[in-house]
Amino acid sequence: MSELLAVFVIATLGYLIGRITICGIDLGTAAVLLVALVFGHFGITTPPLVRDIGLVCFVTAVGFIAGPKFFRNFKQNAKSYVLLGFIIILVGALSCAAIILLAKLPTALGVGLMTGALTSTPGLAAAIEASGNDPMASIGYGIAYPFGVISVVLFVQLMPKILRVDVAAERKRFEAANSVELKPYTGKLFSCDSVGLFPFSIAIALGLLLAAVTIPLPGGAEFSLGTSGGPLIVGLIVGHLGHLGSLDLSVNKRTLESFREFGLMMFLIGAGTDAGSGFVATLQEHGFLLFVYGAIIALLPMLVGYFVAAKLLKLSIFNSLGSITGGMTSTPALGTLIRVAGTDDVASAYAATYPIALVCVVLASQFLAILL
Repeated sequence: MSELLAVFVIATLGYLIGRITICGIDLGTAAVLLVALVFGHFGITTPPLVRDIGLVCFVTAVGFIAGPKFFRNFKQNAKSYVLLGFIIILVGALSCAAIILLAKLPTALGVGLMTGALTSTPGLAAAIEASGNDPMASIGYGIAYPFGVISVVLFVQLMPKILRVDVAAERKRFEAANSVELKPYTGKLFSCDSVGLFPFSIAIALGLLLAAVTIPLPGGAEFSLGTSGGPLIVGLIVGHLGHLGSLDLSVNKRTLESFREFGLMMFLIGAGTDAGSGFVATLQEHGFLLFVYGAIIALLPMLVGYFVAAKLLKLSIFNSLGSITGGMTSTPALGTLIRVAGTDDVASAYAATYPIALVCVVLASQFLAILL
């Protein structure tokens, strides 16, 4: 099967499976990941460009959508978002350290499990470098990554049902609290195209340049925003500005929604085929308990993070869940939450928490690899 054909066969099967609903819960677009894992296990591969293009399209679209309301929302809840991003990663790191020490796992394997459970590729890169390119880090990531994705997708669907939230009423209150009166530009705007592909391309290009900026870390490693963080931040800024002088930087909403869904699909296909190639063999070699360890590292941060967000910080259900998706650096879960909530505004909480969590997970990977 050709790589091009494989991409769209995986997408077709994934969307069909994603529509299967059991007790009101479905996997949605995340089902594409499961299908990609199966294809990857049987040797089907996709070019790295599939994953990378998908990721930049998704996070840039999220940035544009959240941009007009992001800075106001962040200003109101800045301390909460920073605290949540830190706490979620701290709980994940402590869980990882405990498992490494109690189960006597190789440190690189344990840290790999953590980065997979938190779906953080930059964290994995930091772990690989800090462990001296130990392949165990990649193995752990591959084992924990699928559950890390699926668990957050299910979490954002289950919590409103468990708490018996009136989603429609909550959405109305949430949108009212996050409403922003945008002052229209009164001058004449110059637009390069009718749907906004020009500003979208500019944002991606600038985001990738920002992603290339590296900051030295202790131990000789480096930190960068990566392919996910750079375009997200530039997308937020450009989406917030809307124009630069007379140059129109706005993007048609339908275009953004299409890019968001297309990007998520492509990202899951690329990530799934990569992880699927050694998934079963790795479990057979190192034991099924590794899967359980990855599940623990994924679940504890979400549960603690939600308790802190809802009970201590008194955030609304949608702000709490949006923060969880950002704190877990979970791109697919944000797509699911937008569908569950019925509003794009939840992306603001994701975008606010995500950069904090991204920095923390890279640092945590470094410290665990060096200290344990």
